Amino acid sequence: MKSERGKAYKAAGVNLDAADALVSRLKSLTTSTHIKGVLSDIGGFGGLFKPDLGDLEEPVLVASTDGVGTKLKLACTYGAYDTIGIDLVAMSVNDILVQGALPLFFLDYYATGALDVTRAEQVVAGVAAGCKEAGCALLGGETAEMPDVYRGDDFDLAGFCVGLVDNTKIVDGAGISVGDVIIGLGSTGLHSNGYSLVRKLVEEAGLTPDQKFPGSQRTVKEVLLAPTAIYVKTVRNVMRDFNVKGMIHITGGGFYDNIPRILPKAVEVRLRFGSWPVPSVFHWLKEQGGLSWGEMLQIFNCGLGYLLVVPQEQEEDVHARLGALKQSAWTIGRIERCKDAQGEQVVFDHLP
Repeated sequence: MKSERGKAYKAAGVNLDAADALVSRLKSLTTSTHIKGVLSDIGGFGGLFKPDLGDLEEPVLVASTDGVGTKLKLACTYGAYDTIGIDLVAMSVNDILVQGALPLFFLDYYATGALDVTRAEQVVAGVAAGCKEAGCALLGGETAEMPDVYRGDDFDLAGFCVGLVDNTKIVDGAGISVGDVIIGLGSTGLHSNGYSLVRKLVEEAGLTPDQKFPGSQRTVKEVLLAPTAIYVKTVRNVMRDFNVKGMIHITGGGFYDNIPRILPKAVEVRLRFGSWPVPSVFHWLKEQGGLSWGEMLQIFNCGLGYLLVVPQEQEEDVHARLGALKQSAWTIGRIERCKDAQGEQVVFDHLP
């Protein structure tokens, strides 16, 4: 029997029976995410996917990989594992969405010192939920039990996403021009960035997971572990009918580092601070950390998780569509001619 053959490995810290039990539990989760094109179930050496290329003139694969940063540490501290998998999916699918790609499939990597089957199942259930929200398949993954690399039941997560876009429809910002407007889409909170600072400030303030977060009716745990928004379905709906010239995922590096990634050299973005409501959690972080708004906008999304650059003449219609999709959104600025070739391309007006 396998349990007999695995005795020595178990004594070294690797439980093959637990790994088998986990695979058995995860089959229904992965199957629930399957979309057209999936040709295999988990358990094989690789996942099989047959993409439908019929409507694409020049199909291009777009891939991204990411983790959830030290938000994972907070999830472990609070013993809450049901949403961190959604974060994992969101970070990658939002990244490839920026280039106009439709996510096809996702794979996760879960590494731990000692495999806790129930906890791992909760994490992967979140991954499956995120995949369903993004409309992609959880095609497979890897669970690695590595005693001495990770202490006890510590674990780490990584995710890998592959999507597809027609070469003629890649969104790269090349068509952005003076007069275009920037529309910001509301975030669900902190998303998955800045948590090394967040954890430090929360610890200094002595906040406990089940108390009310300052200025909120939700608990500390609910506010800080709110999953990252997945913008795929909303944004692709807008892209179908409007000329989206550029998109930005406000992730690590905030506004100052992410916006220039898609801007032509001859233009700059002028954003109006105060043109969107900044959620209370960001005000608390600013006050608790003694931070300037410049520092906040360099680290956090401050209430905007994703930006669209569209022609001014389509602004009202795009807002109407976003409203119909129940997506909070605000026009936060516009594209102007770059005034200083050596200066920053992101300028905030009315910054306190």
